[in-house]
Amino acid sequence: MNILVSGAGIAGLACALELGTRGHDITVVEYARDLRLTGTPIDIRGDAVEVADKMGLLAKIRAQRVRMSELTQFVDSRGEPIARIPLAEINDSDGDIELLRADLVRILADALPDTAAIRFGESIETLTATGDGVAACFASGRTGLYDLVIGADGRHSAVRTLVFGPEDNYLRHLGVYFALADLPAEPHSENINSIYNVPGRMAGVFRYRGKAVANFQFRSGPIDYDHHDPDAQKKILLDAFAGHRSWRIPELLDAAGADPDFYFTAASQIHLPSWHRGRVVLVGDAGYSPAYLSGRGTSLALTGARFLAEELERCGDHTTAFARYEARQRPYVTFAQGRADSGRDRIVPPTWAAIAARNKALQAHGAP
Repeated sequence: MNILVSGAGIAGLACALELGTRGHDITVVEYARDLRLTGTPIDIRGDAVEVADKMGLLAKIRAQRVRMSELTQFVDSRGEPIARIPLAEINDSDGDIELLRADLVRILADALPDTAAIRFGESIETLTATGDGVAACFASGRTGLYDLVIGADGRHSAVRTLVFGPEDNYLRHLGVYFALADLPAEPHSENINSIYNVPGRMAGVFRYRGKAVANFQFRSGPIDYDHHDPDAQKKILLDAFAGHRSWRIPELLDAAGADPDFYFTAASQIHLPSWHRGRVVLVGDAGYSPAYLSGRGTSLALTGARFLAEELERCGDHTTAFARYEARQRPYVTFAQGRADSGRDRIVPPTWAAIAARNKALQAHGAP
């Protein structure tokens, strides 16, 4: 089949790999001019580890393993350690793997077969069902007819909006915003990572592979902002931490203001009653974003790509294949999305009393 995939993130690349190696002709369109390699380490957990093995990538993934979460502690205003998260709460099993997002993206991209091609700087503007396919019009003016279309273009999926309607119909805001900024002046060591809390806010310094980043989270209701305006996003962050000058908050905010690659997003989930309509199907955050707080978005992208490819191979028609893909993937999504609230309360407690209770509970497990 001739298949169009929107998005060259982890979900899109995994779909291109799984379907391309099965002989389908895959075109991936990506709005950005290159692969996005920014972001903190991600996790491959549970059955997704077996999926990575079946994809032939597990050895390369394990070779890039980092252990950032295992070396992360909560600190007080003087930088003194207060508590750590027990390892049993970080991983589902001893076989879980943490690695840099950039490393997994490169591994997937390097593994793509000749039957899969990526067109950067391109996006879908319209999708129209035909008798035996889907006609796509692109921002560049190109057109194409495809047997299937896969929306793997993230939480703000253009494919989902075109086929299923506005994002607000399916969005569940989790009450937290998240930001990352590079810390080029920070000593590049593999020291313990630090998280500091004030009520409803978190600032941290994470180190991995000779790199250091500032990590911010803060509680808030939905904020209306331009997703393509980093200056507006930086102002939102500064306003959220206004008046807080303890620990290293001021210098970390300065670093955020100076970072041209500053990253800002809301913690939110996508809830859809179905992930397919006609010849269009959603994979990864486009269909079922669990939010970063669950630590399972990458795993869902990998299992989703694998299950979809297997069912298309087994079934005689896409309608049955899509339904079977959804039946296999739905339990994983339900579990992952159900973990988000507990993660938020652990990382960004709303009050000083909640911070103290969190620390006491962790200390009872033997930390720090």
